[in-house]
Amino acid sequence: MRRALTALALLALLPAAAAQTPTPPPAGDIRDLDTLVVTGEQPGPGLWKVTRGGHVLWILGTVSPLPKDMTWLSRQVEATIADSQEVIAPPSVSLGTELGVFRTMMLIPTALKARKNPDGKTLQDVVPADLYARWSALKARYIGRDGGVEKWRPIFAAQELYEAAIKQSGLSLKGVVQPVVEKAAKQHGVPVVEARVTLKIDDPKAMLKEFADSAMDDRECFAKTLSRIETDLEAMRARGNAWAVGDIATLRTLPQGDQYRTCLEALAATGVARRLNLGDLRQRVSANWLERAQEAIAKNNSTFASLPVADLLESGGLLDKLRDAGYTVEDP
Repeated sequence: MRRALTALALLALLPAAAAQTPTPPPAGDIRDLDTLVVTGEQPGPGLWKVTRGGHVLWILGTVSPLPKDMTWLSRQVEATIADSQEVIAPPSVSLGTELGVFRTMMLIPTALKARKNPDGKTLQDVVPADLYARWSALKARYIGRDGGVEKWRPIFAAQELYEAAIKQSGLSLKGVVQPVVEKAAKQHGVPVVEARVTLKIDDPKAMLKEFADSAMDDRECFAKTLSRIETDLEAMRARGNAWAVGDIATLRTLPQGDQYRTCLEALAATGVARRLNLGDLRQRVSANWLERAQEAIAKNNSTFASLPVADLLESGGLLDKLRDAGYTVEDP
């Protein structure tokens, strides 16, 4: 079910930085990685501090992917949560239905069909020849001979390839921060405030069927994901290392590559997405989180939150919005 709904799950992945797509190398020219990822116990970064009237919001910047063999020393974060009155969850999107567990499971066959190209077409049929050549070279390296993925829509196939490349690069997409935050909050009895926008779906089966039968221009998403794998794995490793050792200065200098915004735009252009009002989803999610943050600062002496580093470093991002609203922001 997780992979079948990858396109919809992308709604929960709302990175802030604009996509940066360097010129890709020629097809088949896949560069080896030089940067070694860190291992063992690492401190992670310090916390951003947002204050007003003696009330403070502590924010931990997060990065994904991270070195897979790293152990995060989270004592500072755990102590901060223990001393706080609330924890604000990261911005998120959920799909709400009125279905029970059994009826939800009955959607799986339709969802599996939805990830495939309409009319039985393959990737080779729906993407330009030069893109397909690059795909083939990367697929041979990171996925292997799996033929099933060749029937998937470009947006799904690209995500499958991206996850495989991350796994083979000494990195992991598995969340490191949130499990620690949730455990610490539970241990110390600190309530967690959700910052979630819920999209209500009255008839998910009909929605999935419509999506399965509809065309989607996701070739740009496909191309940018390929470029990210071809050119950005080295930078991803460097970003993961910088986060692990708490090197904020280096994080500022590294480009924040991001294909998800382009992929989300492809989804937002579909008829299904227009009915769900996805065009301004990113703005709604940001506004929702800012409202939760301002409410928490007003009533709590101390609040803890975590946000993607890209959201914190982006010009005009969430920290800049708090500054514009009159809050004092101190970097780690």
